[in-house]
Amino acid sequence: MDKKRWIIPTVLAAVLIISLVWGYNQFNLRNDYETALINHYQRLFYDTKKHVENLQVSLSKALVSDSKEQNVLLLSQIVNEAYFAQDKLSQMPVAHAEIAKTEKFLTQVADYSYSLIQNHLDGKELTSKQRETLFNLQGNSSNFNKELSLLHDKLIQGNFRETTISSRQRNKLQEANKEMVQTRLVNLEKEIGKSPELIYDGPYSDQILNKKPVGLGNKKVTKNEAERIARQFVGDKKVSKITTFEEGKDMPKAAIPSYTFSIVPKNKSEDMATHIGISKQGGKVVWMANPRGISKNNLSMKQAEERALKFLEEKGYTNMESNYSLRYDGVGVFNFAYKEGDVTIYPDLIKIKVALDNGEVVGFDSSAYLMNHKKRDIQTPTITPEKAREAVKIDFDINSTRLAIIPKGNREVLCYEFKGKYKGSDFIIYINALNGKEEDILQIIKSENGTLTF
Repeated sequence: MDKKRWIIPTVLAAVLIISLVWGYNQFNLRNDYETALINHYQRLFYDTKKHVENLQVSLSKALVSDSKEQNVLLLSQIVNEAYFAQDKLSQMPVAHAEIAKTEKFLTQVADYSYSLIQNHLDGKELTSKQRETLFNLQGNSSNFNKELSLLHDKLIQGNFRETTISSRQRNKLQEANKEMVQTRLVNLEKEIGKSPELIYDGPYSDQILNKKPVGLGNKKVTKNEAERIARQFVGDKKVSKITTFEEGKDMPKAAIPSYTFSIVPKNKSEDMATHIGISKQGGKVVWMANPRGISKNNLSMKQAEERALKFLEEKGYTNMESNYSLRYDGVGVFNFAYKEGDVTIYPDLIKIKVALDNGEVVGFDSSAYLMNHKKRDIQTPTITPEKAREAVKIDFDINSTRLAIIPKGNREVLCYEFKGKYKGSDFIIYINALNGKEEDILQIIKSENGTLTF
């Protein structure tokens, strides 16, 4: 009897201690996730701000430069900074539809600058009208910088990471934080919307940017059907809760109008939600983003690439090959291009982001693929690889040659792709497979973080 008297209290005490330890660990784990998420958004914000500042500076310099060589350098910097800013902005905690104009503005800055580079390479000077357009773009980038600076000041004053407040108060402050980001950037949308459309003869005119997608099919899907597709894409058994984002007023103008959902995984809080867009036409997954924090790099980039390729095959995307990659903030980013026979088709591009801690796919963007993928009647080259080689510098050391289709404005061009080295640097040269004309040159930048092209 004496033993029975102390056994039950001892067991209960042990259970209580285990529960307290488990609860404490879960509390710390949640705080770690919360801190990682906050740090991730802070890095995105500061990176966006840095790229827009660099963009504005380069635009200002281009306005006063009379040197073609200097302008080509400055315009190349503008192209890179605009694309980097757009990539970071797309990962911010803001409804996708509400920053469509801002993203389009950054795309236009990059594309317009690229068209001016082409003009310079053709021996043309900047016209007064082109300088006026650059001046307008510089003004808009200045407005962007001001909004980001005001947002920066507000975030610092808010002190949203104060740990002494209650959980309920902290949640309210986090909502206010998110709403502040949303409001500031939406205010910027209104200003961007007042800007005139860019009109120029370059390869990426506004008409081309707004072309009709050809890879969606004809079927219209309902919101319920789109929700089912979203559940299947992330794994129906993993879904705890799914809600619909309110559509912005500019959604009908989007290149691919979509239903947007927020998906809370099982055993996760709402701040760990995955966001996903399903096209209203065709019911295709246009994009998916899971902004969870990543603390460790357990996988190599090669392992992450294999996981990304397996993911694509599971989702029905076959004949895809990885071309370029980048590692940052615990994520491996991979670009996959479609391949038909022995021809690589670069317009049909899908971007995959893989977490390097456990191999989970945390980002997916098929918008370029859906805009361009179609059944093609690929022409037969009219010149041989040897003839195309004559258009490449004689001392360019070639290590691979293949056929590829590259985008050139509203056209697609069949080219021989020559990869190789010149004076220690890696380049890709594209020679038109029908007429032998040099179509494009890309420089390959390799580092411990991956492979990029410029």
